[in-house]
Amino acid sequence: MLKSWDINLRQSEKKTLFSFFILYSFFIILLLSFMSIAYFNTQKDLMLKDKRLKLSKYASDEIKKLKYLHVNFDTVPRIYPRDKRFKSGIYDSVYTKIFSLLDSNKVDLNEDIYLQNGNIYYVKELEYYYLGTKYVVIEVKDSGVWKKHTYKNLVIYGGIVLFAMLLMGYFLLYLLLKPMREALSLLDRFIKDTTHELNTPVSTILSNIELSENIEVDERLQKRLNRIKIGAKTISNLYQDLVFLTLSNTVERKKEKLDLKSLLQERAEYFSLFLESKKITLKLDLKDGAVLLADKNRLTKLIDNLFSNAIKYNKMRGTIEVVLKKRYFYIKDSGRGIPKEKLNQIFKRYERADKSVGGFGIGLSIVSKIAQEEGLKIEIDSIFKEFTSVKVSW
Repeated sequence: MLKSWDINLRQSEKKTLFSFFILYSFFIILLLSFMSIAYFNTQKDLMLKDKRLKLSKYASDEIKKLKYLHVNFDTVPRIYPRDKRFKSGIYDSVYTKIFSLLDSNKVDLNEDIYLQNGNIYYVKELEYYYLGTKYVVIEVKDSGVWKKHTYKNLVIYGGIVLFAMLLMGYFLLYLLLKPMREALSLLDRFIKDTTHELNTPVSTILSNIELSENIEVDERLQKRLNRIKIGAKTISNLYQDLVFLTLSNTVERKKEKLDLKSLLQERAEYFSLFLESKKITLKLDLKDGAVLLADKNRLTKLIDNLFSNAIKYNKMRGTIEVVLKKRYFYIKDSGRGIPKEKLNQIFKRYERADKSVGGFGIGLSIVSKIAQEEGLKIEIDSIFKEFTSVKVSW
C-alpha cells in the first residue's frame, strides 16, 4: 500500500501537471485559432482573386450595355439591362443608388471585391458617366466549395497539429518536472529518516523526566525539568504528526467506542504544562454520555492538534474553553484569530494563518484528514484578533 506522503506527492505532481497542461493547452488552442483565422482569410483571398477575372468580364459586359442604353436612350426601350449570370447595381459619384438588382442594400464601394452574406461583390469604377453611373457592382452567389475544403483542412490538419503539440507539451512538461520529483523524493526520504531517528531520543528524554517526577527536587529545578518536558513533548507531538503523514495508511485502524469526556480530560492533562507555561486558563464543560465509534489513536491525534493550536496561537494569560455535548465538542481559544480571507485555506497542508509563531502548517491538515476518514464534520468560527473555535460533530 502506498504511504500517505507518497500519495500526497503524487497528487501534488498530478495537480501541477494538470494546471500547467491546461494553461499550455489554452495558449496552444489560442495560437491555433489565430493561425486558423489567418489560413481561412488567406483561402478567401485566393478564392476572390480567382473570381476577379470572371467578375471583371461580367462588369465589362454590363458597362457595354449601359453605354449602348446611354447612347441610344431616346430610341430604345428604357429598361435596365439584366443578365442571368449575375445581378448588378449602379451608383453615382456620391455613392447614391441609381438602380439595383442586388440582394444587399448596403454595398461597400471602397472595396473592389469582397465576400458578404454568401455573395461575392465586384466593384468597377467607370471612366465615363453612362446614365450618371460612376460605379457598377456585380453580385454572384458564392458556391461555398472553397469554404468546405478550408474547414475540412482545418479539422484534419488542425486536429493533427493540436494533438501533436499537446502530446509534445505533456512529455516536455513531464521531463521538466523530473527534477522536482527527484527533489521531493529526497525530501520524503529525509523526513522519514529524520522521523525514525527522532523516536529513540525523544522517548528516552520523556521516560527519564517521568522517572524524575518521583524524586523530590527544589522548585527552581522543577521549573527546569518542566521546560525540558514541554520541549520534549513538543518534539514528540511533531514526531507523531510526521509519523501520521508518512505511515498512517500502513497502520491498521481499530474502531472502538470511545468515552469522549474521559479522552478530552486525558488530553487536557497531557497539555497542562503547556497551559501553565503561557498561564492559560482552561475551562472544561464536559457532559456525560458522549460516545463515538472511532480509532482512538487517530481521534487522539485530532484532539491533540486542536489543543496544540489553541495554545500556540493563544495570548499570554488567555483562556481555552472545551465544551462537550452528546453530538459534538468544540475547543475555543482567546487568541489571534484567523483573517476571514484565509478561513477557506487553513486546512491545506503547510498553510499557516499566522506565520509569526512556529510550526509547519500541518496540524489542521491532519485534523481535516482524520475527520474525513472517521466521518466527522469540522466547522471553524473565528474573528481576527479575538477568538477561534473549532467544532467537531458526528
